[in-house]
Amino acid sequence: MKAFMNVLKRKQPMNSELTTAFQIETGSSTEAFAKKEQSLEDKSRQKPLSAPGLTLKKVNVRYGDTNAIEGACLDIPSGSITALVGPSGCGKSSLLASISRMTDLTPQCQVSGEIFLGKDNILAKGTDLNRLRRRVGMVFQSPNPFPMSIEENIRFPLRDHGMRDESVIRKTIKNVLGDVGLWDEVKDRLGQSALALSGGQQQRLCIARCLALDPEVLLFDEPCSALDPLSSAKVETLIKGLKSRYTVLLVTHNLAQARRIADHVAVCWVQAGCGCIIESGDTRSIFERPVHPITQAFCQGLQG
Repeated sequence: MKAFMNVLKRKQPMNSELTTAFQIETGSSTEAFAKKEQSLEDKSRQKPLSAPGLTLKKVNVRYGDTNAIEGACLDIPSGSITALVGPSGCGKSSLLASISRMTDLTPQCQVSGEIFLGKDNILAKGTDLNRLRRRVGMVFQSPNPFPMSIEENIRFPLRDHGMRDESVIRKTIKNVLGDVGLWDEVKDRLGQSALALSGGQQQRLCIARCLALDPEVLLFDEPCSALDPLSSAKVETLIKGLKSRYTVLLVTHNLAQARRIADHVAVCWVQAGCGCIIESGDTRSIFERPVHPITQAFCQGLQG
């Protein structure tokens, strides 16, 4: 991820450098993609009725001698939005990174336990990371469009993953930009730089870039924290509209946002020096009938 972000900071990155950085982040490989039994062209014509859910069982995340998360257990159902809330430093983002296995890119980071995507334990030895990172899309706190045109932001990952049918690529670009409400806003300027878009438009473009690879899981790490209220409302509406097609896990510091858009909430807290999930349940229960006293204090604004 560090290599990827370093390339993005340059004004005119070499295409080969950008390809390498993108492959580091997503684990993409043209050769690996060519071996898939079902191509992206076929998948673009099919939309699954329901993505698989996620189940975390006693997940531990360590950075050297420091425990970031210990014993995390959580069910994240498909067809709904699960919000992960809690104060800074309680390991929320680390937990998110462990699901996409981006923790593999961090030196001295160790993840143990079990994380099931459907029936597949993605922490098991031999997990195909290229396939996993196509199944799991991630949207970060600050918008990070590629320093190229709006159209190329979608075209680049498609071609990098082996898609060569130009008619399918054009159709996918239109479809995913439409899915995030951007098509009508940018259809007459697809060749312009993505960096000229507003912050909210850039974030929606990044979501469209994830959708282009037809993932099953969408991970959002505080996707609205860098946006103005109107842009945040558009992104929230977008996320709510995506939940029937994907398994959605959202990290947010905004309790009002969690209450507005989440179907389920998990509360993360620091106890005995490391993060843990102290309570989870449907949103109404967590905010109105919490069991844990810390949850009650935190959700009522008395602590945190």
